[in-house]
Amino acid sequence: MVKKGSNVEKFMKIIDKEFLMESQGTRIVKLTILVPDIAAKAKAGQFVVLMVKEEGERIPLTVVKADPVKGTVMLIAQEAGFTTKLLAQMNAGDFLYSVVGPLGHATEIKKYGKVILVGGGVGIAEIYPVAQAFKDAGNEVTAIIGSRTKELLILERELKEASDACVVLTDDGSYGRKGFVTQALQELLEKSKYDLVYAVGPIPMMRAVSLVTKPFGVLTLVSLNAIMVDGTGMCGGCRVSVAGKVKFSCVDGPEFDASQVDWQELLTRNSVYTEQEKHICRLHNAG
Repeated sequence: MVKKGSNVEKFMKIIDKEFLMESQGTRIVKLTILVPDIAAKAKAGQFVVLMVKEEGERIPLTVVKADPVKGTVMLIAQEAGFTTKLLAQMNAGDFLYSVVGPLGHATEIKKYGKVILVGGGVGIAEIYPVAQAFKDAGNEVTAIIGSRTKELLILERELKEASDACVVLTDDGSYGRKGFVTQALQELLEKSKYDLVYAVGPIPMMRAVSLVTKPFGVLTLVSLNAIMVDGTGMCGGCRVSVAGKVKFSCVDGPEFDASQVDWQELLTRNSVYTEQEKHICRLHNAG
């Protein structure tokens, strides 16, 4: 853990900030943070929990890229709630209050054979390090990435470099193929046998992916974005039901077998604080 006020405070400095896209009232920001201890250990599939300010909340963000030599990690966040909006207001040279990590189990990287990675929206950022790791391990990697419209698409070039093939879709047909990632996934599974599907994105998308892959019997892993408060297994806020048992996304996950996840329960739990979040944002805007 790196915390402001300690003798390693400088290690939470924002080295670089870039808006990957700004469209339709949505912004996705990329931040490079100096956290050497975390950068030295972070692996594909893991995340950090950060606080922008001392009086703020903790939010989990996937480690998109770690550079042990420079001591930096890359994080990508979409403005959604109050804290992500505050984070997007930070600039290069600013310091975060605290950063904890790397957390969660790293993705099991081995040679599966033929692998499909599916990313929707900001989930594209989360499949990128996994795609690169699978490729480096000798797998044949196909990436399927999708967004509502062209302006919301991120990391296309990086995914193409990390994959043997990359299928791009937009809901409105403004770029790539018109349609949903599940349609492209269905087509690939009907044409050839695959050994693993790995998906990250909105909960409805991941649930839809699990429904598509189930008839084909292909192992499907998802990285769950359950609500987290503590991030180290102490609060129980991120509990999910997997194969009828209670699991915690932060310490048991974040990756789980998609066919065993209780998706309806996850959707319900993730909407618990929707009204409170709207209220906080209104107060902030009014101030």
